Amino acid sequence: MRYESPTTSSEAAAYLAEEKGEAFVLAGGTDLLVRMKTGLIEPDLIVDIKRIPVMQTIEVNDDGFRIGAGVSGAELGENEALVQAWPGVVEATNLIGSDQIQGRCTMVGNLCNASPAADSVPAMIAANARAVVVGGSGQRIIPVEDVVTGPGQTTLAKGEVIEAILLPSRPAESGDAYLRFIPRTEMDIAVVSAGVSLTLEQGVIKSARVALGAVAPTVVLVPDAATAIIGTRLEDDALLNLASACSAACNPIDDKRGTIEYRTKVAGVLGRRAAKIAYQRAGGA
Repeated sequence: MRYESPTTSSEAAAYLAEEKGEAFVLAGGTDLLVRMKTGLIEPDLIVDIKRIPVMQTIEVNDDGFRIGAGVSGAELGENEALVQAWPGVVEATNLIGSDQIQGRCTMVGNLCNASPAADSVPAMIAANARAVVVGGSGQRIIPVEDVVTGPGQTTLAKGEVIEAILLPSRPAESGDAYLRFIPRTEMDIAVVSAGVSLTLEQGVIKSARVALGAVAPTVVLVPDAATAIIGTRLEDDALLNLASACSAACNPIDDKRGTIEYRTKVAGVLGRRAAKIAYQRAGGA
């Protein structure tokens, strides 16, 4: 196995493109190292991105936030401006593993691991986040919901690496929230999760995005759930319609952690609860 530690994104992309065997990116390593130790994978090349300066910073400008792919969950939680603007995204990422894991894990690593139950992904999709992808042909920017195509599968081509996540600036009267249901401890994997982001205008919901995790092969953006609450003050009828839309969007598996019927019902419950938190954070009564 070969280990490389590049100092630029283009150098990292070149290493990945040139490798004829199995190549993997090391961001936090909290998934990669476990898979290696259990014998699930045997990399021919590991490209460590933790020494690429542009991937280690959180930047803010008029367009919003740029979060480098190597920024840890702990660093997200310590950034006051980011916590204030996007608390749901930060809370979701801070649910990945223990305090020790938080010092290493990254939201980009969580995204590229491509688990349907990834905590940071529903919150990012609800936030309308975009991914900055670097490869041999240059840079492209795509919506986060276009990155994952199935469990363990992404749209990233050979020789491409995500350099950063872009979160848009927040209009006034905006809020977001993320909730998950887990059967045991805080370090368990989501059985169902929901992310909601919305913006108000004089207390009425002007725009919204709703995303669900662990209820389909990929995280699901649910436009019908957003439509159900736009133009409302989140009255009971609107919440019921949102919950129904969330349940209707589910296509979950049936396993020992949760049945299809259970996941479908809980998706509606979490969507409704997350919407209420986001509404309150946006200044709704």
